[in-house]
Amino acid sequence: MFLPTTKEEMQNLRWDRCDVVLVSGDSYIDSPYIGIAVIGRILEKAGFRVGIIAQPDINSKEDITRLGEPKLFWGVSAGSVDSMVANYTATKKFRKNDDYTPGGINNKRPDMATIKYTNLIRRYYKNTTPIVLGGIEASLRRVTHYDFWSNKLRRPIIFDAKADFILYGMSERSVIELAKCLREKKDPLDVRGLCYISKNPKEDYLELPSFEECQKDKLKFIEMFDTFYKNNDPLSAKGLNQKIDARYLIQNPPAYYLNQEELDSISELNYKRDLHPYYKKFGKVKALETIKFSVTTHQGCYGECNFCAIGVHQGRTIRSRSKDSILKEIKSFTTYKDFKGIIRDVGGATANMYGYECDKKLQSGTCENKRCMFPKLCKKMEVNHKTQIELLREIRAIKGVKKAFVASGIRYDLINEDKKYGKSYLREILEHHTSGQMKIAPEHIDDEVLKLMGKPSKKSLMEFKRLFDELNQKSSKKQFLTYYLIAAHPGCSESHMRNLKNFASNVLRINPEQAQIFTPTPSTYSTLMYYTQMDPKTKKPLFVEKDTKAKERQKEIVQKNYRNR
Repeated sequence: MFLPTTKEEMQNLRWDRCDVVLVSGDSYIDSPYIGIAVIGRILEKAGFRVGIIAQPDINSKEDITRLGEPKLFWGVSAGSVDSMVANYTATKKFRKNDDYTPGGINNKRPDMATIKYTNLIRRYYKNTTPIVLGGIEASLRRVTHYDFWSNKLRRPIIFDAKADFILYGMSERSVIELAKCLREKKDPLDVRGLCYISKNPKEDYLELPSFEECQKDKLKFIEMFDTFYKNNDPLSAKGLNQKIDARYLIQNPPAYYLNQEELDSISELNYKRDLHPYYKKFGKVKALETIKFSVTTHQGCYGECNFCAIGVHQGRTIRSRSKDSILKEIKSFTTYKDFKGIIRDVGGATANMYGYECDKKLQSGTCENKRCMFPKLCKKMEVNHKTQIELLREIRAIKGVKKAFVASGIRYDLINEDKKYGKSYLREILEHHTSGQMKIAPEHIDDEVLKLMGKPSKKSLMEFKRLFDELNQKSSKKQFLTYYLIAAHPGCSESHMRNLKNFASNVLRINPEQAQIFTPTPSTYSTLMYYTQMDPKTKKPLFVEKDTKAKERQKEIVQKNYRNR
């Protein structure tokens, strides 16, 4: 059964009241890819009565009151994407489509959805049970942050939403601890992964520069973000205090990561892998086409691209599911009538990080002043694609599986570094797990820009391309490389884009098609650069293109021939 989303479903379950009501900016797809569904199923397994209200109308009480007031808490999420990213392009044009809304029309998710949903609850339930914020929007806006759409620093979202708590990051463990505390009427303020508001700072926690200091001094904002970023690993992080006006944001240290057994058990919960019937009557949800028969093999990413917040939200340590669990999930696909033998994706944030990690990181947490892959791969990170090769071969051997795509990002520099299995892994991908095109994301080719992005050098790209071309020539299937590129990243000028265009035309021999304008999103170093117009390491001034037409011109430079065909 789906988790209930109507009063009638609650009555069929003989419930008079939910313990928890989860509110989401996505429609209710019951899938391990949808955060609100995962949290709901975890709570259900722990014995809590959970209901879901998806995409409530913020101008009416009809949706938000449908399940009544929960006994323990409301859980509020903007959905799988920050609502401002979901609603606007990099040039602040409104998006007409939403892949997580029935019918595909973008008319259900409000701007700053986390705040709007919390206000909606408080409008109709005065002095209600605690409101707990979660999901990527709340997680990445949990401290003082730059908001591109209003072009200003904003307070931690818990203050503007007037909520009680934030559960940040991957909160599978912390949500159960919080729910149990509330059920047993215990103080929840020591739960790891929790943020809350206090009149006083917490003793022994690190003090971040205040909201007022960050507003007045960009160097203070850089200092704040550096400290925040370095305290995201559960094995090494300290708790944080930040003064906001006359009160304090308190951020407890992150929740401990799930072990493999726990990851497996969550993946095996009773997901229906479908859109709830209540919402299905409004139309199809495009996202379901991609995620219904896809498999997440691991959590986390240590790539640390400066424009990406995955490391802050999911963590920089890889936690891999067992091979048996993954194969069991795929075998279950063959019992669905609409499964055509195609697995859309086998992977994670970065597919080829599955199955190995740095022993030092596993024991002590991430290094404070050193990255795993930049400016070059750390010697302690022993890259090994063997486990993933074996997994992919066993997936292909499952009766009923015709094709299993690896559509997640692949770090080509990791393939280069794996001298023992890298070539074999790439051969597997080309022969069995792509269809005509292999997508990679160099983002740029100018080493000055790549350094600011935290991406590998142009030399690494060319080393990979030589290996790709070698294998492609020997293969009976001719594959092509598709390159994802970014225009108008901090530090990138029109001259850099012309260099990129010349390199693409004369060396890569392509007319780039996949180029996008950089979007500053909360809690990334690239966004920090965009706002401060400084290199956060050297504190030196940095060129940042902020004019919309000039940003579009950067994109047009690299796509010019393609557009004129």
